[in-house]
Amino acid sequence: MEFLVLKATHIIAVISWMAALLYLPRLFVYHVLNGKNEEIHKMFCLMEKRLISIIMGPAMVITIITGVIILYLETAYISFWWMHIKLICVVILIITHRYFISLHNGFVKRQNKKDHDFFRKINELPTILMILIVFCIVLKP
Repeated sequence: MEFLVLKATHIIAVISWMAALLYLPRLFVYHVLNGKNEEIHKMFCLMEKRLISIIMGPAMVITIITGVIILYLETAYISFWWMHIKLICVVILIITHRYFISLHNGFVKRQNKKDHDFFRKINELPTILMILIVFCIVLKP
């Protein structure tokens, strides 16, 4: 029963983390398009900061902790090649997470040089990684 609670917690954390990773670049798009107004700029900075600190960060930490525990309890999984692909995708998601934070910091400092098309495109990276991870876990090819 405890293992199932652990897996459920992991899945909930993954969903929360992915939701934030998919939503933050959309906020960046709207920030670029509307951020010339100082009041709107401050509002977007606050929304982004809250998403990062209240949802994205804690969800990533819980995802990693529960994932490591699951991997420790199911050590046989580490020998499968599909798990290596999944873990590489997770590392890239962590790097993406950190990159999104640096992009947010650029908005806060008014140093963003990216246009809305860049943020629309970069929004696809977490989606692609999520698809790869789900297929690896479900299909175990």
